[in-house]
Amino acid sequence: MSFYEDKVLPHLINWACASRPNQKQREKVVHLAEGDVLEIGFGTGLNMPYYAAQNVRKIWGLEPSAAMRRKAQPLVDASDLDVEFIDLPGEQIPLDADSVDTVLVTYTLCTIPDAISALEGMRRVLKPGGKLIFCEHGIAPDENVRRQQHRWNPAWSRFAGGCNMNRDIPELISNSGFEITSDERMYIPGLRALSYNYWGTARIA
Repeated sequence: MSFYEDKVLPHLINWACASRPNQKQREKVVHLAEGDVLEIGFGTGLNMPYYAAQNVRKIWGLEPSAAMRRKAQPLVDASDLDVEFIDLPGEQIPLDADSVDTVLVTYTLCTIPDAISALEGMRRVLKPGGKLIFCEHGIAPDENVRRQQHRWNPAWSRFAGGCNMNRDIPELISNSGFEITSDERMYIPGLRALSYNYWGTARIA
């Protein structure tokens, strides 16, 4: 791991993902998590304040970056939530099939190299009747913004730790064996190429 990836990138990602518009988006969805929860891309723990603690038994926080986990640890230590880290990439989920009630993924599907494989893994560990909760940025509906996204994405991805600004999030979810049950979309404040958000819920199709 390079100095940039270990010492600089975690702080940049935390700064960007902790913006007020992004936190308002987290507030809309994280409280829906219940039971045994698998959070994909736990990051620096930015979702922690928005869990409805009385509805959650355990959180499996999948986060491959040791630097991110170190930054999240004080939030975990200060919380009453039972959090256990999994230090593996999103494509590798070492949990049993049908073992979690909720999968939560926020601002992470943009970064996972093989998002379809990761989503198939999420479907595998989700119990029948469980739900996938998502909140992501992705491809915009306006053609001029889409052109910007496609043009800027190669350089942006290198700078931003593999983040892609032009992924079709609902298509990824639907193509991975899920049926989307709630689908909301809008531009949130910020650079338009990075601020078109998708959020909602899905179940196993």
